[in-house]
Amino acid sequence: MVGVTIQSNESIDRALRRFKKKYERSGVLREFKKRAFFIKPSVEKRLSRMKAARRQYRATIEQE
Repeated sequence: MVGVTIQSNESIDRALRRFKKKYERSGVLREFKKRAFFIKPSVEKRLSRMKAARRQYRATIEQE
């Protein structure tokens, strides 16, 4: 669980901003989306290969 303790002189907006950062860094939403539906292992491997190829392509473009 992600939680934030609000200090006595802290505004709600600032506490909410800190909570959002912690929430984003913890990967709760990413994990939820990942578990929302089943992806076959073969499809997952294919997607990871496609992502790796895209990363490699972008890296070569940035070098030029």
